[in-house]
Amino acid sequence: MNPAWTVIDGLQYSAWSREVFEQMRAGGLNAVHVTVAYHETTRDTLTRLGEWNARFETFPDLITPVFEPADIHRAKKEGKIGIIFGAQNCSPIEDEIRLVEIMRRMGLMIMQLTYNNQSLLGCGCYETEDSGLTRYGKQVVREMNRVGMVIDMSHSAERSTLEAIEHSQQPVIISHANPSHFHPALRNKSNTVIDAIADNQGLLGFSLYPFHLKNGPQCSLEDFCDMVAWTADRMGIDRIGLGSDLCQNQPQSVLEWMRNGRWSKAMDYGEGSSANAGWPDALTWFKDSRDFPGIAAALQAKGFNDQETGKIMGGNWVDLLTRVAKPQGIKSLSVEDAA
Repeated sequence: MNPAWTVIDGLQYSAWSREVFEQMRAGGLNAVHVTVAYHETTRDTLTRLGEWNARFETFPDLITPVFEPADIHRAKKEGKIGIIFGAQNCSPIEDEIRLVEIMRRMGLMIMQLTYNNQSLLGCGCYETEDSGLTRYGKQVVREMNRVGMVIDMSHSAERSTLEAIEHSQQPVIISHANPSHFHPALRNKSNTVIDAIADNQGLLGFSLYPFHLKNGPQCSLEDFCDMVAWTADRMGIDRIGLGSDLCQNQPQSVLEWMRNGRWSKAMDYGEGSSANAGWPDALTWFKDSRDFPGIAAALQAKGFNDQETGKIMGGNWVDLLTRVAKPQGIKSLSVEDAA
């Protein structure tokens, strides 16, 4: 890959280890958006953040925190992977709006308003009725705008997504999903949604999770690149990136936590089924972060030039975060300013 590119994966939740971080470096990644919460409460989230602090102490040669977009450039300059904190649910703020700023000060840069189910803020994509943003949700959207926390609607239902885009004064993202015309998964997004994201100057990160892809684990790299090309034509080359949703080396218990949290006594299978309850088989062309160069090469073979490929591989993430993740009216959070 072109070393001038800044390469970013817009979503991972792996079993973090030196091996995984070294694979990120081998794959040319400069930054990764990592999940710190699915159903975790405020207190639980503090523990997850503390675990990341321990990793920064243990692997200082490989990873460094990203509190502001400028920290991505610092990480690249230092030859490290910048770690961007995100929550896949609004559970870290519970029912207290002032926790939005507190979580942002602690480094939470991205937060989803829902995770599949109805939340205090809006409706998830697995609910049969979508009531849209709640009163609390509308206030949280504006507070996220103020403190520079990016709104992510990856697991949200359509009306809630469109209302979040309408109510937000900043661009909104879908960090990890695909167009539903490519594969009609509940988690994928309609043309109406992706058009709204484009008009909002947001970003769609393409998911590599097999349940989100045509033919599942048998999806070909060529078909994936066809989807990218179709979406680039529809949304514009500046509105797309990657959000692999890589969950590497995670046990079944983690998948069950994602799907069930504390809310269900019965087993919920998410996008799987009782007959297919485990993690899906990996794609042949994407097993871990070392496979990102192969995706870049395939995109260029599809006809994207060097500049366009660089935007898809991470340049558009840098642009989006630079525009949206800058706190308004609160003290700088950057590592350099804290030193």
